[in-house]
Amino acid sequence: MGISFDVQATKPDYSHLFSSVGSAAGNAASSNWLGDYATIKNGSYGKLMKAYYADSKGESAWQSTGTTSTSKSSKSNVLDRILEEKRHPKVSKEAQKANAELTSGLSSLKTSVSALQNDKTYTDTANGQSAADKVVSAIKSYVSEYNNVVNAAKNSTLTNKTAYVANVMSTSAANADKLSEIGLTVNSNGTLELNEAKLKEAGVSKVQEMFSSKNIMSYGSTVASRLQFAGAANGSNATDNNGTDSTTASSASSLKADGKALASSALYEKVKDKDGNETDQYDIEKIFATAKSFVNNYNRMFDAAESSSNSGVLANLSHIREKTAQNADALKQFGINVDEKGKLKIDEDTFKKADMSQVQKFFSDYGSSIATSASLVDYYMTTQANAASGYTSTGAYNVQGSSRYADTV
Repeated sequence: MGISFDVQATKPDYSHLFSSVGSAAGNAASSNWLGDYATIKNGSYGKLMKAYYADSKGESAWQSTGTTSTSKSSKSNVLDRILEEKRHPKVSKEAQKANAELTSGLSSLKTSVSALQNDKTYTDTANGQSAADKVVSAIKSYVSEYNNVVNAAKNSTLTNKTAYVANVMSTSAANADKLSEIGLTVNSNGTLELNEAKLKEAGVSKVQEMFSSKNIMSYGSTVASRLQFAGAANGSNATDNNGTDSTTASSASSLKADGKALASSALYEKVKDKDGNETDQYDIEKIFATAKSFVNNYNRMFDAAESSSNSGVLANLSHIREKTAQNADALKQFGINVDEKGKLKIDEDTFKKADMSQVQKFFSDYGSSIATSASLVDYYMTTQANAASGYTSTGAYNVQGSSRYADTV
């Protein structure tokens, strides 16, 4: 059990290790049938069918001499028991140990990344410790914690967490050349190896640039983002419906609507005069109101959803964050700024002075992309919160959300 590593000789590819994240973003309907496959594979489905259609004496459920209510109650109890086993399958001691090590290791790795993103790490201290020594110590800690997490993930059954560990490993593989410049080698098994002499030769500024928190697309920021999602994810695709789900779904649904509106041509129709003739003026107040709503719902969704344990939600949040980071300069031209935490802020004067034809052109792509991912966030928070298993309490297959999300951009 756990994760197997299929590594190419020249450039490691860990994409298959986080298939749950990829499928979450690319196929909103996959979660139920993947869960069903696991149920069939571990034998729970077979037990369910046998228990559901036969009583303890081996008789058909329809031939039972008991009362109808007793029969229904018995079958309901069997279903509850089997579905509980499906949600919480038995785990070997080896996997339990790996799960515990992975959970604690992710926390330690996140701390080591935070140290490398802290400006104080790159300055000399009053007690005489040089910035160079502090950086070497911080990198050693990072490598150690990183390798502990990678090794624990190989035997872990916490697929939502291992998916993001694999994503971190993929990020390292994609940055292998840059990491090599600061003395870090990405090994064929996914671990990191430090060349201390090369690290010292690279210098403090090079390391700081690699782990910069001010650039949300830097290696350090990308890893920190993945670790945040991995730390939030639990061991299954089920979510705890504590009110966060509905808040996230609501703001994601609103963000989807705003994104689609900003991407549509209807919002940019020219204003007509009192005689009904089209002028050359845009309804700037209306466009700004939509953009402001977009910004508010964007931030509200992240505030609510970042504590989610749903891998589909987290994968799409990651895509939205990266799409926004890639378009930060373009957004800035329209008065929409991206802060260090990835949140948005809109300046009314700058936005209203912008060329609305360029706003329309930009949001026709960016707005549509964000609307698509927001729709999937809404889908996962709504559908999976209502369907922790693929079956209802009566044993029927649970199909939800198909009509609501049929118009996904």
